[in-house]
Amino acid sequence: MSKMKPRKAAAKRMTLTGTGKVKRRKCGLTHLQTKRSSRTQQRNNDAAVGVADSDYKAVTRMLARKS
Repeated sequence: MSKMKPRKAAAKRMTLTGTGKVKRRKCGLTHLQTKRSSRTQQRNNDAAVGVADSDYKAVTRMLARKS
């Protein structure tokens, strides 16, 4: 049986934490922040969120980890 290799696009966008959760970044936060209110910017500061439970199995398979 060949070695399981990760999908590089997914591996660059998501990481697996020590507890087994998958961490990803929110979209749309790279530029054009000046027009947004300071309250919205504060909410977007912590851009790391977890992957939904419904997507967990597919994402861990993409990252070549056992789910």
